[in-house]
Amino acid sequence: MARKRGGSGAKNGRDSNPQYLGIKASGGSSVRAGTIIVRQRGTRIHPGNNVGCGGDYTLFALKDGTVSFTRRGGRKLASVIAAE
Repeated sequence: MARKRGGSGAKNGRDSNPQYLGIKASGGSSVRAGTIIVRQRGTRIHPGNNVGCGGDYTLFALKDGTVSFTRRGGRKLASVIAAE
């Protein structure tokens, strides 16, 4: 009997971590500046007012306020309505 698996059978056995994508702050929830709102691949949801977009398309709040999801011209937008 072989002590090690030969050839192609040894190419399995690796697993990668999940990406943890999705909406992190739902509509109507209050957020502080810098809070991540959506983690996504590509701009499925576009940044609206008071929302920034990171290099990996993560949307985050630029100001303290309340999260709002809307549609404009066929695009989904995530906005933050600033608290005063």
